Amino acid sequence: MYIEQAYKRLHDSWRYVLGLATVFIFWNIIGGIPLIAALVVKSGSLDSIGGGDIGEMATILGSNGFLFYMLLTFVIGLIGLLVWTAMMHKQPLLELTTSRKKIDWKRIFFAFIIWGVISTAFVLVDIQMSPENYEFNFKLEPFLILALIAIIMVPLQTSFEEYFFRGYMMQGIGVMAKNRWVPLVITSVIFGGMHMFNPEVEKLGYGIMVFYIGTGFFLGILTLMDEGLELALGFHAANNLFTALLVTAEWTAFQTHSIYKDVSEPILGWDVLVPVLVIYPIILFVFGKKYKWSNWAERLTGKVNEPNTEFDEFVQSGSSNENQNHFSN
Repeated sequence: MYIEQAYKRLHDSWRYVLGLATVFIFWNIIGGIPLIAALVVKSGSLDSIGGGDIGEMATILGSNGFLFYMLLTFVIGLIGLLVWTAMMHKQPLLELTTSRKKIDWKRIFFAFIIWGVISTAFVLVDIQMSPENYEFNFKLEPFLILALIAIIMVPLQTSFEEYFFRGYMMQGIGVMAKNRWVPLVITSVIFGGMHMFNPEVEKLGYGIMVFYIGTGFFLGILTLMDEGLELALGFHAANNLFTALLVTAEWTAFQTHSIYKDVSEPILGWDVLVPVLVIYPIILFVFGKKYKWSNWAERLTGKVNEPNTEFDEFVQSGSSNENQNHFSN
């Protein structure tokens, strides 16, 4: 069981509370130092970081430069998270990733390919149906630089978010709440809330939060039903990578040298509910059939039970004594 993995290692509540603060410092403060330094060097002034405007920072550093430094904050956050879990929880990466005996890379690649194909198909269909909303934006050299940055760093960015929200927070809250539904709800809402400061929210309004929070629930359900992060890791990496490479817009967080540029006036409509209410349930159904998921209610809302370590130690001690008696006889 995935959440119960935390019981194998040091799982005091204070370690998780302090861990959240430490990882936040790595991610948003230490991780932001290279970005701030690059902005100051390029512009020659601290005024360039005063407003925190993504478009302005992308103009100063260039879209590829800004993307690199923005993704670097997540990479530094990931390093901080993995160091903290190793040192303070004595937890290996395997137990933070999955309840299986080894990381299932086939699951990661399957989810990556499935969502990569689906998301690309949606974009291409929309371009065919509404060509006036898109502008061909392809320039070979900047695109190749973008591809290099994105292929290397986007999976690290999304891995940080998965290990932090569906991994560290899910396990930590789970062992404190002693159930599964509380960490599912809390991590999903916080994950969605993390996107509140994205330029998309300013442009489209807070209704877009339904999509972000819904995506958090979808990834959380994947993790709990599959007892590991593999499917969520693959899905999230595909979502952000193909977005960065295929389509950009002046009002999105990822402003890149992508193949197409969305030049339409963004409007928040009922289509924001389509992924949450239609596409995500279908994907869950497909994954559920493929991996033979069962006991949905129990896996999503059931109790998190601490292993009976005293009984295990007693059994091991008894077995050891029997072996000693056997050999002495």
